Amino acid sequence: MAAALTAPEIEAAFLAVCAAELDALKPGNVHRFAPGHGMDVTHFERAARAAAPFIANAQLSVGQRILRATEASFAATGLNTNLGIILLTAPLAKAAAETGVGMGLRRRLAVILSLLDVTDAADAFAAIRLANPAGLGRADAGDVHASVDMTLIQAMNLAADRDRIANAYVTAFEDIFDFALPRWVEAHALASRPDLAVTTLHMALLAEYPDSHICRKYGVEAAANVRDMAMALKPFWEPVAGVKSEAALVAFDTDLKARGLNPGTTADFVVATLFADLISRRKQP
Repeated sequence: MAAALTAPEIEAAFLAVCAAELDALKPGNVHRFAPGHGMDVTHFERAARAAAPFIANAQLSVGQRILRATEASFAATGLNTNLGIILLTAPLAKAAAETGVGMGLRRRLAVILSLLDVTDAADAFAAIRLANPAGLGRADAGDVHASVDMTLIQAMNLAADRDRIANAYVTAFEDIFDFALPRWVEAHALASRPDLAVTTLHMALLAEYPDSHICRKYGVEAAANVRDMAMALKPFWEPVAGVKSEAALVAFDTDLKARGLNPGTTADFVVATLFADLISRRKQP
C-alpha cells in the first residue's frame, strides 16, 4: 500500500500528466503536433496550472475541488478546456491523499465516491453549468440546470448509460482500472518514446468506447463510426504505436478535426489513467 500523498506531490503529478497528454499525438484532440477546434496547447497548459492547486487541496471536498478548479480554469482561458479531466481527477486526488488509512487507491476511491452527497452534486452541477460542455441539453431528472435534490452518485447514475464519466463514478472507475491502466502499462513497457505510449492508450480507448463528447454533439452513430475508424487503424497502434505509425495517425487526426469531431472524453480518460498510475505507485513526476 502506498503512503498518502501530500498536496504538493498531487499537484505535481496532475501537472505532469496534463503535460504528458498534450505531448502525444492523439487523433482528434489538441496536442503539440497540431491545434484543433479553436484551441491549442497553451489553452490547456493555462487551464492545468490554474486547476492544479484546487485539485490537490486537501481542505476541499470532491465537489469543491471540481467547482473551484473549473472556475479557475475558465478564468484562465475563457473556455471549457478541462471539465472532464477535473471531474475524473478530483476524486482520485482525494483518494491519493487518504491512502494511508489502510486501503489501496482503488478501494479508497470507491469509498469516497459512495460518500459524495447533495453538496457535492450542487458544486459539480455549478461547475458543469459554468463550463457548458457541447451538447449538454436538458434531462427529466438530474438536470444540472435544476435545483439539486440528489447526491452526486445518484445524479451520475441517471447519466451513466450515455456518459462515460458518469459511468466511471458509478463503477468506481472500472474503465480506468480494468481496461485503461493495464493497456497503459503494456504500452509504456513497449514504446520507444513515452509520447507513443500515450498515443497507444488514446487509440485503445477510442477503439473500445464510443466517445461521450462526440455522442452528445453529433449522436450515437457518429461516435460509433469514430470508434470503428480507430479500430480499423489497429495495425498502426497495436501492440504499440511507433514512428512509422505517425503518418496514418496524423491523417486520422486531420480528418477528425476537419469534420469537427473531438473525442474529448477519450482525452479526459487518458489524463485520468496517467494520473491514477502516477499516484498509485507514488512515482515522482
